[in-house]
Amino acid sequence: MRTLNHTSVIFDLDGTLVDSEPNYFEAGRQLLAEHGISDFTWADHETYVGISTQETLALWKERYGLRAPLADLLAEKNRRYLALAGASTRVFPQMAKFVQALGGAGVPMAVASGSSRTAIEAILAVTGLDAHLTTLVSADEVAHGKPAPDVFLAAAALLGAEPADCVVLEDAAPGALAARAAGMRCIAVPYVAAQADDPAFTSADLLFRGGQEEFTAQAALEWLTAGA
Repeated sequence: MRTLNHTSVIFDLDGTLVDSEPNYFEAGRQLLAEHGISDFTWADHETYVGISTQETLALWKERYGLRAPLADLLAEKNRRYLALAGASTRVFPQMAKFVQALGGAGVPMAVASGSSRTAIEAILAVTGLDAHLTTLVSADEVAHGKPAPDVFLAAAALLGAEPADCVVLEDAAPGALAARAAGMRCIAVPYVAAQADDPAFTSADLLFRGGQEEFTAQAALEWLTAGA
């Protein structure tokens, strides 16, 4: 691989590195059912893809009239999610190859996610991605979640990298917007392929319109090295 100079790569986690959305949907469905909301669908869930867990729950409190404190709802959803994720979390194979290739080339990498730090650490451990991904930032640790750039800027700071030298991989429109706001290049791999025409994606530096079905480690590496 041609040298990537000063390039650093920042990954979103859910829907980008791992297919965690089914587990988040089920954890949310269970939580809402416990509070008397029985009609939450996958289509409903898709509207929250890319938004942090804490912000999603704040929206649910307003939409569904949930009376429990936000902190209690967050703890309960995380508990349910971690139980599901620990039983089964699928890594996207080409993303795993990409991480391994970057790690082998000594490229600095980080994970910047809307999930809690506990969830991030658990997923990376159970999938083995923690062998290469040890620098982590949760949206819970910054002032504003995506589409604000805070989580990506915090990750760059931990890596000691300039934002202009960072490339973000994202599956959701809020994350792609956050990457642009941070002054970083973005590889967009839409989790919901039907959203590929969203301006947040079409303005990305590299767009895999077909999502994970189209993404390959080789194509991403070739693009990175061409721009290095």
